[in-house]
Amino acid sequence: MKISALNRKLHRAFGGRVTAALADGCIVLRGELDRWDDVVRAGQMAATKYSTCHVVNDIMFTGGKDAPMRVPALHDDALDGQTPDVLIIGGGISGVSIARELARQKLDILVVDKECDLALGASGRNDGEVHPGIDLGRGSIKHKYIRRGNAMYDQVCKELDVPFHRVGQYVCFQHGWLRPAVWGYCMWRKYHDGIADTELISGRELLRREPNFNKKTRFAISNPDSGCVCPYGLTIAYAENAVQNGARIALNTAVLGMDVADGQITAVHTNRGTLHPALVINAAGVFAEDVARMADDRFFSIPRRGTNSILDRKAGAFMHSIASVKGSDMVSKTHSKGGGILHTVHDNLLIGPDAVETYEKENTATYPESIAHVFEKQKITMPALTERDIITYFTGVRAPTFEEDFIIERGRRTHNLIHVAGIQSPGLTTAPAVAVDVADMAVRILARERPVAINPDFDPHRPGIPVLREMDDATRAAYIAKNPDYGVIVCRCEEISRGEILDALRSN
Repeated sequence: MKISALNRKLHRAFGGRVTAALADGCIVLRGELDRWDDVVRAGQMAATKYSTCHVVNDIMFTGGKDAPMRVPALHDDALDGQTPDVLIIGGGISGVSIARELARQKLDILVVDKECDLALGASGRNDGEVHPGIDLGRGSIKHKYIRRGNAMYDQVCKELDVPFHRVGQYVCFQHGWLRPAVWGYCMWRKYHDGIADTELISGRELLRREPNFNKKTRFAISNPDSGCVCPYGLTIAYAENAVQNGARIALNTAVLGMDVADGQITAVHTNRGTLHPALVINAAGVFAEDVARMADDRFFSIPRRGTNSILDRKAGAFMHSIASVKGSDMVSKTHSKGGGILHTVHDNLLIGPDAVETYEKENTATYPESIAHVFEKQKITMPALTERDIITYFTGVRAPTFEEDFIIERGRRTHNLIHVAGIQSPGLTTAPAVAVDVADMAVRILARERPVAINPDFDPHRPGIPVLREMDDATRAAYIAKNPDYGVIVCRCEEISRGEILDALRSN
């Protein structure tokens, strides 16, 4: 869309309060609006899906104010003066998977995260689904990585000793007249877009596989390659393996500013001292835009929140896969509203998430209307669902761009910088494949200055913590005899022992 046409469109929608201009290959929006939904709508009007001409939304929101970024109380000089080869900002699945791949080389790798532990952002606040890519067409970066990432999960989870189950996904339909259109959609995704496991099954076959689904279901899209993993467990496993192979992790470490000269980051200021990295990887989630601004390389805008509920394990017997329900609006949405039912690797059911636009990057409060909305929708899929089975719930804030695609590229103005930004669903699925490519990109950048050698001692295997509730009686008795802490149950519902907790605390 030409800028003149966009400005006419914005003028009609907002009465001249918003204008657009081209700057440094981006569309920059300016003005003032008092409704956050309008700020988002303006960004969506300016954006082209999957475009690399990104929207930078500088509209001033006068109806509220986000709290300042939480910064750790810790202040010391533990990192002052250090010169890592690679500084990775962000301890989510993106940052630590890249660290693990980079550890295959002989490099000084440092991951920093401002929180007290890993995966406390979106990586620990999602449903853990390993997606098949049925909703992704060619042309997006998401599509480029979805099938590669999905296919890597068996090997990665085996190496990292993390549970992974290919439970399959069903998208259910209750209107038989939609079947010809959905069949065409499936064939296009299967043969044109490479989502090879896609098939259409009858409502009778679905109910044979999942008897507790709604009896009104007429047919469903089936993708057996879909799976589930513990998202925070995988993140921690990636990090532990990276550390085993020489990487370092600094928690309670917030990036507060950068010095940039002649297109190079020369210094990164933190609450624990000033670093001088050769290369910076921006994997900061909802704060990736802020990091880009510090690095003088901001060309995108990012958040969106979503709430999940976890049900008691007895509800896990209701179904054993991943499911959601669709109507005639299947492919008309500009972005996914989320929401489904997932049988987790821990044998609970997880319900959600919804999707709500927000300007608050760290507000993870959960509201009853979010839970009610998700249950109302998912009871259409499985009427046996009940809020009485909820044992906990959580909310995560996602990091989408207005273009609804990932940003995985070298800095446009700042050259010792790689952005891994805009990572929302299916970012967990794509992480293994993205990590390989970003690590390769980083090595190529570093190799221009000096040789980068292979790490001959790299070991891809990380032994996990023993899981008491998965053991047979004889194995459990042997563990308790060896370590009585395994006989002290701290959480009866999930059968978590004191021994497992201590093993986790003592891990690397």
